[in-house]
Amino acid sequence: MHLLFLCSQNKRRSLTAEKIFDGYDGHSARSAGTEANSRVKVTPGLLGWADIIFCMEKKHVRRIREKYPDIAADKKLVCLNIDDDYEYMDEELQELLQSAVSEYI
Repeated sequence: MHLLFLCSQNKRRSLTAEKIFDGYDGHSARSAGTEANSRVKVTPGLLGWADIIFCMEKKHVRRIREKYPDIAADKKLVCLNIDDDYEYMDEELQELLQSAVSEYI
């Protein structure tokens, strides 16, 4: 399964998720950000590639649905409700991600 993780700037939360889940149980994971200054910016190609799109906050779900309505209509978008309170690879962030994502994969 192809997993796409989105946050605002693709520097901490979604990048941590990509690192954790890429290769996990045979899944492929990628990550991107929804803002213009993102490390890797979300594209229609990335959205099309994904089987499930995990967004860290409701605002990320909203941005994807507004900017890419045709692609988002056919995709499973999951809001993980993880605020931007963590550093890259923070242990608590890793635990939150593993707990939240496990019910979907």
